[in-house]
Amino acid sequence: MTAVLFDFSGTLFRIESTASWLRAVLDDADITLPEPELVQAAKALEVAGALPGGANPAQLPQELAEVWRIRDQSAELHRAAYTGLSRQVALPDPRLHDALYDRHKTPAAWTPYPDATEVLSALRERGIGIGVVSNIGWDLRPVFREHGLDRYVDAYVLSYEHGIQKPDPRLFAVACKALEADPRETLMVGDDRRADGGAAALGCRVHLVDHLPAAERPDGLRPVLELAG
Repeated sequence: MTAVLFDFSGTLFRIESTASWLRAVLDDADITLPEPELVQAAKALEVAGALPGGANPAQLPQELAEVWRIRDQSAELHRAAYTGLSRQVALPDPRLHDALYDRHKTPAAWTPYPDATEVLSALRERGIGIGVVSNIGWDLRPVFREHGLDRYVDAYVLSYEHGIQKPDPRLFAVACKALEADPRETLMVGDDRRADGGAAALGCRVHLVDHLPAAERPDGLRPVLELAG
């Protein structure tokens, strides 16, 4: 392989738990909830699918169905989709819904998988181009910089910057072009069979990893080194 493309959420990084997410925002707002209420609210947010990078909605409200379908095509759609889901849950202050959305965009909300640095560094040493192709509605580059992984990435291709979302092959084509890589010599690594599998339409090889908490997937990326050759 001459290039490897990586998904972001659930592949290289994992979002914090819903309880941690809510607790951080409540602390910033100087709002205290009894622990049972906090746990209950966090569970309701999780079921609603309000945390980007977390669980999908257990039941998508009909009024959000269309914006959810195209949520990664712009920053505005992304915010509308996730704050819309969050507002299905009653919180002590309505302003918390926007604060929750803003929290998930911060580097503190994300943890690299334990083997991410090792794998990216090894690929770089081999001279293999590295791209990040993500369905997302905000700039994830600061997350990579804060965690020290930006040095390994040659190109970022983010859906909201192109108005195209995976599995549309055009997004993967943008990444291959940026890396000057032949798709037939490119590996796409992701956690979503449908979205990331779209790279196969270009001729890319696709490798899937499990979307698990970071502590439960210590070495899920290491097979990439063998696949990349």
